[in-house]
Amino acid sequence: MPKTAVGGTFEYLHDGHRKLLRRAFEIAAGDLLDIGLTSDSMAGEKDRDIPPYATRRNQLEDYIASLDIPDKNYQIEKLEDPFGTTVNGDYRYIVVSPETYAVAEKINKLRRQDGREELEIVKIDYVMAEDEEPISSTRISKGEIDIHGHLRGKF
Repeated sequence: MPKTAVGGTFEYLHDGHRKLLRRAFEIAAGDLLDIGLTSDSMAGEKDRDIPPYATRRNQLEDYIASLDIPDKNYQIEKLEDPFGTTVNGDYRYIVVSPETYAVAEKINKLRRQDGREELEIVKIDYVMAEDEEPISSTRISKGEIDIHGHLRGKF
């Protein structure tokens, strides 16, 4: 049965991540949603300290448990590279943000080269903060905004 894929570091589980995950569950519609969560080694490539994998996984599971969505059929897989199992796996959809759209295009290129059917890319829009700039983990880590996009002082 084809699956739906979504992935990320989910460092702060901000409103943009929440929108991405809700949309992914909608697309999966009771079928299996494969959630890729970046490993500590992959997350360590970022230019800031990222909480450990176990912490991020627990936060992700807590958020999913809070969702009022019937038939939450999902699994969380550790990502050791940007693609996970999406290049060779039995997937139909991949849900991405504008930030990760290029990765989905690369996955489809690799699938084409391997003679596999392309994934349908579902791109959600950014969630904007109060200042009309995208909510992002980078901005949160800098103290500019909170996870809901509320401004935190002057910059």
